[in-house]
Amino acid sequence: WVYDFNLDNLRSKVHFFADTYNDQIGIQSEPLPTTIKWSRDLRNELNRRKRVVYDEHCLIKSLYRPFTTKLHFAEPTLNDVLTKNHYAMFGSTLDKENRVICFRNGTSNKPFHALATDKLADLHLTGDTRCLPLYRYDSDDQQVSNLTDEAVFKFRAHYEDDDISAEQVFAYIYAVLHDPQYREKYAADLLRECPRLPFYDDFEFWTRSGQELLDLHIGFDSVEPHGLKVEGQSGQAKRVLLRADKERGIIHLDDASWLSGVPDSAWRYMLGNRSALEWVLDQYKERKPRDPTIASRFNTYRFADHKEHVIDLLQRVCTVSVRTMELVDEMERLNRA
Repeated sequence: WVYDFNLDNLRSKVHFFADTYNDQIGIQSEPLPTTIKWSRDLRNELNRRKRVVYDEHCLIKSLYRPFTTKLHFAEPTLNDVLTKNHYAMFGSTLDKENRVICFRNGTSNKPFHALATDKLADLHLTGDTRCLPLYRYDSDDQQVSNLTDEAVFKFRAHYEDDDISAEQVFAYIYAVLHDPQYREKYAADLLRECPRLPFYDDFEFWTRSGQELLDLHIGFDSVEPHGLKVEGQSGQAKRVLLRADKERGIIHLDDASWLSGVPDSAWRYMLGNRSALEWVLDQYKERKPRDPTIASRFNTYRFADHKEHVIDLLQRVCTVSVRTMELVDEMERLNRA
């Protein structure tokens, strides 16, 4: 209800939801109308007679799934799990500058993975998600470091360098979380608890690698396109596919066009059980919404309207994937040396 690729459709959904909800304030009737989704928290807000007021300032961009940004109506009553932690990460308007490392929590059985963003991330980004931000914002929207002085001092003492900054430590953390040896050695611990970080030799290498990974993953929509070849027939496609053929290095867009030349290394960049490219393909498929009201009233998504954007996005995510694996392979070679 609160996410969409299309701004007009998102506005329509939110207005419909808010009007339906607000109409019930003071009525206290059961059953409640089934045209909107009633969660426990929303029922509690209704009992408190909390009205939803549409406000354009609640429209932000969020990272809905890996490398997939959606428009998001971030209003607390309509977002059950929009908590003080989210405002601490991105300020009172949820759009302040930050860098956040997202990783799956201990309840998931997916292989450990981490992904950085500079936007509010959906709880189910790749499964239930935990966030480690570089900064926090106080009640006056003043930015403060989220890394404790004690943590930074430990790095300075270990590497005998008083100039090490919180930003460098953050980059170091992100690099180590991508290290294959680290993930293998601490696999059991990573299933149960928050990651703990070892001190590696060559702090400069890990910091430099982590900074490049942060820039790649956060700035995925501005990296150079990889140069995949767009092939196929002209004219209107009859069927959307968005399917990967890894052996042949092909991405089938629809029954009339495809991308070729996807390097093997691109498929190796995994976030849980899917490659980054496969996450993008999954999010842009046409499927009937599970919510019956959205399916009947607001199902306006058509892949054809987004095809050129998706081609461009896949080109860029391919670049991100290949370079990510080059950096990860460098980490593995360094640890073997």
